[in-house]
Amino acid sequence: MAQASASPNYGPRRDGARPSLIILHYTGMPSCAEALARLCDPAAEVSAHYLIGEAGAVASLVPETARAWHAGVGQWGRITDVNSHSIGIELANPGDAPFPEPQMAALERLLGDVMARWAIGPQRVIGHSDVAPARKRDPGPRFDWWRLARAGLSVWPEKADEEAPLPASLRRIGYGQAEPEVMLAAFRLRFRPWAAGPEDAADRRIAADLARRFPVDGGGAEA
Repeated sequence: MAQASASPNYGPRRDGARPSLIILHYTGMPSCAEALARLCDPAAEVSAHYLIGEAGAVASLVPETARAWHAGVGQWGRITDVNSHSIGIELANPGDAPFPEPQMAALERLLGDVMARWAIGPQRVIGHSDVAPARKRDPGPRFDWWRLARAGLSVWPEKADEEAPLPASLRRIGYGQAEPEVMLAAFRLRFRPWAAGPEDAADRRIAADLARRFPVDGGGAEA
């Protein structure tokens, strides 16, 4: 892992918080070099703990014990100060391109290390679009969440036959108090990026399965 120029854009985690989430992002910029420059620019007031380039190089920018400025306003379950409770990982990607194999392999290695270090379960590896569904779409529809789930680094729905009211299931998964249509769009971006139109039975079955197996605050999540 490369130690890049440390970003100046970070501070202490608030109220004794410790990482209990990992948030994945795409940089939305043409190149990794430009993203690195922005993440280390004091005027930008943005940062992340790690940046992974297209070729798989991992740059450590902010200590994991510190609060990086990567998530902004958002919520996951009872957590409303997302930055204080999370590790932020940026993937160099313009937002509309596939994620190369070396980059995904590097992400898998990094996730395994961070999850073990902080005892973070796969259900708490999420996207920026999950915590800020009204504002963000990263890591986007081309990101391979199923690959991470197969490696035990995230979650994926199983075959489910039972339906439940969708808004209640989405809140139980962690999607906060956003409008139902906003939560649906974020949920589909992650688990059904090809789906369109009003909610359907597949949405309700998949969400009910995830809510049953991975209730966000069922294990006493930090507030």
